[in-house]
This record gives sequence, C-alpha cells and structure tokens, in this order.
Amino acid sequence: MGSIKTWFKDNKISEVEAIVPDLSGVARGKILPAEKYYQEKGMRLPEGIFLQTITGDYPDEYYETIVQADGDILLRPDLDTICLVPWATEPTAQIIHDAFYHDGRMVDLAPRYVLQRVLKLYEEKGWKPVVAPELEFFLVKQNHDADYPLEPPIGRSGRPETGRQSYSIDAVNEFEPLFEDVYNYCEAQALGIDTLIHEAGAAQLEINLLHGDALSLADQAFRFKRTMREAALRHNIYATFMAKPMQGQPGSAMHIHQSLVDARSGQNVFSDEKGDPAPLFYNHIAGLQKYFPAAMALVAPNVNSYRRINRYDVAPVNVAWGYDNRTAAFRVPMASPASRRVENRVPGADANPYLALAASLACGYLGMVEGLEPTQPCEGSAHEAPTALPLSLLEALRLMLACEPLKQVLGKRFVTSYAAVKEAEYAAFWHVISSWEREHLLLNV
Repeated sequence: MGSIKTWFKDNKISEVEAIVPDLSGVARGKILPAEKYYQEKGMRLPEGIFLQTITGDYPDEYYETIVQADGDILLRPDLDTICLVPWATEPTAQIIHDAFYHDGRMVDLAPRYVLQRVLKLYEEKGWKPVVAPELEFFLVKQNHDADYPLEPPIGRSGRPETGRQSYSIDAVNEFEPLFEDVYNYCEAQALGIDTLIHEAGAAQLEINLLHGDALSLADQAFRFKRTMREAALRHNIYATFMAKPMQGQPGSAMHIHQSLVDARSGQNVFSDEKGDPAPLFYNHIAGLQKYFPAAMALVAPNVNSYRRINRYDVAPVNVAWGYDNRTAAFRVPMASPASRRVENRVPGADANPYLALAASLACGYLGMVEGLEPTQPCEGSAHEAPTALPLSLLEALRLMLACEPLKQVLGKRFVTSYAAVKEAEYAAFWHVISSWEREHLLLNV
C-alpha cells in the first residue's frame, strides 16, 4: 500500500472508489475513506455480485449449482488503474480491482479475469494482441418515464436534430460544452481518446480509443462509458450505450480493431517478411467466422441487442469478411503491413468491454491454433449473404452452450453461469407486455 499512500497524499485523496466490473459492465464495489482503504486487509464482497441480472435479480441456479456457499471473495487493486474521479466534489480516487478466492485463485466468474485468461493463452504462444475499440452512443433528452420513447436532446441552437448528420462537425459542436467536460474528464483518467465523430443517427456519436494492450483498453472502455454518462448528466441529458435505443435510428456498435504482434520483437505477425498477409492473419479471420456465432451472447448480451442486428442496416447479419468493406462483419482496413488488422463490426455498444474483447480474441485464437482457412473475401455487398448470426438472445445462448472449444477457452463455469444470468434476464423481459401488443392486438384479435 506504500505507493498508493504516496499517490493519495500527493493528490489529497479523501475517498476511494474500489471498483470491480460485473457481467453487464456495471461498476460494483465499495466507497470508503482513504484512511480506511489503507487498513483493509483484502476487501470482501459476496461472489454473487458477478451473478446479478441487469434488473438486480439472480438466476434460479444461484444457490443450487453456482455459488452454493455464497461466500466472500477478496478484492485486490490493480495499481495500473488508479486515477482520479474527475467529476467528484471531493478529491476521490478510483481503482479497478481483481477478485480472488481465499486460496489465491482468481474468481473465474469475473469478466476481467475472463479476458486475462484469454490473454494468457496468447502469451503462451508468444503473441500479444493489440486492440482499439470504437464506441458509439446516443445523446438523448432526459427520460423519466420508461414507456415514453427517447428523443434527441436540445443543442446550443435550441433545436434537436431531425435528420442524420454523419461526420458533421457542426452537429458535434451543438454539444461543445459537454464534450469539453468529457475531454477534461478523460485526460484526468489518462483515457487515450483518438477521435470524436458524429455518426449516422440523430445525436449519435462515436469515440475512438487509441490502440494498445487489450486489458488496458478494456479498462479504458469501461471507464469511458461511465465517464460519458456522468458528463451528460451534468448537462441535463442522458448518454446511452443501448444497442438500439430509438425506433427509426441506427444502432450503436463497439467495433473492435485487433491485430497481433510477436511478444519479443513487436513485429505484426499478421504480415510476413515481404509485407504480405501471413497465414496467421487468415487463420484469425477464419476463427472469427467459425466461432463468432457461438460468441454472440457475449457481444450482444441483451434482448435489445438483437434489434440492431438487421439486414440492410449498418450492423452485419453474417460472418462475411472483406477488404475495406463496411458491409462485412469482419473488415480489413487499408493499412501498412505493420498495421495490418481486422475490424470486428459485430459487437454492440451495450456489451461489457472485457467480455467483448475476450470473445473476439478467443475466436481468432481458435482459428490460429486450429489452422482454419477463411472463405473468399466479399467484394460486393455482404448484406446479400445468408444470415449466419443468431437473431435472438436465446438462440445465441444455445449456440454458446453447445460450443465446447469456446467454453474451454473462456472457462466452462463462467459460460454456464453467464448463460444462467442471461436466461433469467430474458425470462423477466418475457413477462412484460409491450405497447405494440396493446396497440395492435388489444381490439383487433
């Protein structure tokens, strides 16, 4: 704790947010005085924090098969993640923690561990993934009635957006005071923001994070989502990362650029000595093609997620790949041999960043170790290709539970527990009668 004490003293820290990301990417943990944090000999939380549904409930299997004793786990800080909470009124630190059992094993239900588990497999092969997430989100008016549709917020002009403003500078500047705060908050947390652009939807924007280490980028994406929501609230609007928040508008994605370097030399192993695509590059794409349908529940984790997966919309419905082809699920951007990479365009912005990165890298890993070969690259519109991705959460969960190689890479206990949580969420959703049903069925059937 010595270095933490020094950092706390230098920054006059009075409170600490001890954070652990749960299955949905929600920040769980404890807030405590800085002096109390020093005295804790391994903070404790119930293991069940990793089994809460998004509604705060638990699956039926909670006590039966998953956490029979419902005991405590220990939280240990990752000192690389310590930073300020820039929106706090008092000097406050936030630290992301890893979770451990009392015998020293990491908690296999923790999303951060699942990503670390996948990265360990890459490390054993002498490979190091390099990733860059791109997060799309909507700004909307504050909405206090869940039955009322969301609307674009009012910008500096006093008017909401009514049409699509892709890449519009002026549309971004409508919310200039908000994004000044966002950039300041990100700088205080050392979040590597690359670019900010306006996307296709009304008040839909995208932040691109600078490429780097996968665990660090997952931490940054996790913190950015929280940062964006906090900054928006301070300007009396909402920022939402729902996959499909508004009817008639495009969905929000979390595109993941991923490449691979040799851990010793730092050379991109997707390119050979001549600068041409290497066999591992094609193997990686083939792994994404073969296994990503089974990983879909991790990158489209909510019932709302599948409203975004729609033919002829921006999101792909199949596993086609192509060079600089934005209609394909797996796009290979035009780049130098040193920057050769794959852009996975399937994940939604509502996905847990740790699990989305773990899933995408796990599929690529399986393709490489199995020596898989991809299909021919798609040269036209991939929208015409047959549907290959699951179109509902239940279908995605069935595919995931039936995929033994993916379960081996991610951990069988994690996969079965995750499925139990998501099945419980789907059951809760299924009990809700929608306004569409009341409008069209009430007096007509």
